[in-house]
Amino acid sequence: MALISLKSLGVTMSAPLFSNLDLIIGAGDRLGIVAANGRGKSTLLKCLAGEVEATTGDITRSRGLRVGHVGQSIPDAFLGRSFHDVVADALPPEQRDSEFWRVDVVLDSLEVPEDMRGRPMRALSGGWQRLALIARVWVTDPDVLLLDEPTNHLDLARISQLEAWLKALPRDVPVIIASHDRALLDAATNRTLFLRPEESPVFALPYSRARQALDELDASTARKFERDMKIAQQLRKQAAKLNNIGINSGSDLLTVKTRQLKERAEKLEDAAIQAHRERSAGAIKLANRGTHAKVLITLEDAAVETPDGTLLFRTGKRHICQDDRIVLLGRNGVGKTRFIAMIRDAVADPGSVANVKVTPSTVLGYSDQALSGIDGGDTPLAMVSRRFEVGEQRARSLLAGAGVAIEMQERKIGALSGGQRSRLMMLVLRLIHPNFYLLDEPTNHLDIDGQEALEDELLKHQASCLLASHDRSFIRAVGNRFWLIDRQRLTEVDDPEAFFRSVAEMPN
Repeated sequence: MALISLKSLGVTMSAPLFSNLDLIIGAGDRLGIVAANGRGKSTLLKCLAGEVEATTGDITRSRGLRVGHVGQSIPDAFLGRSFHDVVADALPPEQRDSEFWRVDVVLDSLEVPEDMRGRPMRALSGGWQRLALIARVWVTDPDVLLLDEPTNHLDLARISQLEAWLKALPRDVPVIIASHDRALLDAATNRTLFLRPEESPVFALPYSRARQALDELDASTARKFERDMKIAQQLRKQAAKLNNIGINSGSDLLTVKTRQLKERAEKLEDAAIQAHRERSAGAIKLANRGTHAKVLITLEDAAVETPDGTLLFRTGKRHICQDDRIVLLGRNGVGKTRFIAMIRDAVADPGSVANVKVTPSTVLGYSDQALSGIDGGDTPLAMVSRRFEVGEQRARSLLAGAGVAIEMQERKIGALSGGQRSRLMMLVLRLIHPNFYLLDEPTNHLDIDGQEALEDELLKHQASCLLASHDRSFIRAVGNRFWLIDRQRLTEVDDPEAFFRSVAEMPN
């Protein structure tokens, strides 16, 4: 039974986000919505929730349908309240006394520890804040659940926990997920909508298989378009020949045939559909200046510690070599970010970190989770021009190529979207022209096209790198060595799969 039906739905802002969208959402649907940054995923969810009016078309909802929408941002009003209170406040006043038990049931289902429930939201990590928003919506017992980028800020343990929770939901409750997390979409969805400005294909498949089907559809559409255009061109040539003959001979029959050929050509051209060409959100390009050194960094059982000197783990004897793409694996709090910061300090100031030896030819490209390498108070144009001593015209061209439009280049970097800031950071890394990349959560805020572009660049340039990431698809695509931090030890493992399984089995 259809719970929500969309007919010719469209939303236009400065340009069409999507149009002519026909979609039926019924019981048992697990729908993934895929699109580039800023191309309408959140807007479509808001339309489904009744929070935004579409520009064109209609939405029909079943009578009395309760739609639960989990957005991306945490309202400021929630920050001073406790995790438990934020969830409890979502209950309608008439249910507070009789159904208050529902709050603890939902928090138990999401495995929220007792000591976490009383903490104020501002004291929680972004991941726990995200789970609070999900719990707040689910406690209202919605008939349809909408999730906007639900894995943002979640570590691997929380992502596995969320996947398990989604699988345990009642099958009759449709779940619609807008996400750039390819592994989550594969694990949690059975349909995929590729949201586009014109035709938006839907496949009854999870993301990876749907993506293959989409590529085949686009290739078939491109071939048909080229074929139809060639036929139309041939028809016009025949019409031109007949027209000349008809004029010279005065034949009315040839004049009629000429007109018929032109009409056939016009109909063919009008009906021909070009294959979709995604408007680039900005190119991601990296560089690798190379080095003759085989070993870039040598670790002589270095100690990784907290700022107060507490030992997190020791590295043992390790080498980071040219062409290594090393992924750090480990649960939150084991010291991945501290280790990356230690390596950064050792490269920036050789000899400053005990038991870490850096080859002099090593040139570092570093990006952390907060993108601290770009000052939010600066402007993209001023930063690139000044830092890399390029002229204004060259700086503008570089920024435009990276997805920072002319009108955004003289605004504060802090005003850019997360995706734009990530692409700007990648441009900075390219202009540094490093031979060793140190990356902490590099796919944060990048859409799927951006994630795949970053993967391709790291592989194409055979860039040496050490990285930490919660993006399982990215880890699998990029890594050729895997270092696991566990029980205050750093060990090398063959692949990340056993670690992924262990996180899924023991999320806490």
